[in-house]
Amino acid sequence: MIEVLSAGALATVQDLGRTGSLNLGVGWSGAMDPLALAAGNILLRNDENAAGIEIPVFPFRVRFARSTVFAVTGADCAPRLDDRPILPWWAQCAEAGQVLSLAVPKKANWQASRAYLCIAGGIDVPLVLGSRSTQLRGAFGGHQGRPLHEGDVVPIPGPGRQARSGFGLIPPGLVLPFEADGVPAVRVLPAAEYECFTPASHDALWSTPWKITPQSNRYGYRLAGSELKPVRPLELRSHGIVPGVIQVPHGGQPIIQMRDAQPSGGYPKIGTVVEADLWRLGQAPIGSHVRFVRCSWDQALDALAETRRWVANARRLVELHCSHGGSDD
Repeated sequence: MIEVLSAGALATVQDLGRTGSLNLGVGWSGAMDPLALAAGNILLRNDENAAGIEIPVFPFRVRFARSTVFAVTGADCAPRLDDRPILPWWAQCAEAGQVLSLAVPKKANWQASRAYLCIAGGIDVPLVLGSRSTQLRGAFGGHQGRPLHEGDVVPIPGPGRQARSGFGLIPPGLVLPFEADGVPAVRVLPAAEYECFTPASHDALWSTPWKITPQSNRYGYRLAGSELKPVRPLELRSHGIVPGVIQVPHGGQPIIQMRDAQPSGGYPKIGTVVEADLWRLGQAPIGSHVRFVRCSWDQALDALAETRRWVANARRLVELHCSHGGSDD
């Protein structure tokens, strides 16, 4: 077990998401930064879809009720085990009774706002529709279908089959940087209603930074920037959408659908953030700016292949370390 001693808003249990249920009106949920969660699980030799705790607001503190191996990935929040600083993106041993503390993320060479606590064997909550992710809108999955509160006790299994400590990974934000004119960027494919917007709106979409406003959350990122205008008034029936879709409501300020997005909507779609860059978007802090870079379908596939190579290399490095006698749990 781990006991939550203090938790900011919206710390939730998440895995890589609840796929296959969009036709039932059930969205994906899952980690906003799936690459960080997968990396933490790779470090612990878990299944890459094992559930961890996503922490978007700090400070955050938990006590380990049993000895285990863990990793903190995502944002660098100056983790401490009792009073000792420890490295992020590193497999660590914890003894029963020790307390892990995470502080407000440090400014680093890449934008990051969310941390992930991964435990050897994963967070042991029930599967609901094939996933352990918390679905906040429906109040199911995760830990009682809600964010973690002070005093919650979260179950963890016995030590992982081959969990070891004493090694780490370089964060993908450093290995796979992507910017436009010095501003963090994501690749975007034009979407179905792209041609329904004015040429000036097209120019603004690709050439100006967009601010992530405080009205943003796991459901969607509301952006502030140039007004995007359709050539003529545009009304659509509600239809299927997925995380990454950029919709433009009547006010002209775009909304990017995120992991807890509902599976349908009627606003026109001007673009879609490619799957390979959703982790970048998930780490973008409130108040920061992001640029959109137009890409082709082939470039989107190349970006996805690059991300998958990073994951495969991480898995290979961990297995190489463990096969050469890294310290046991």
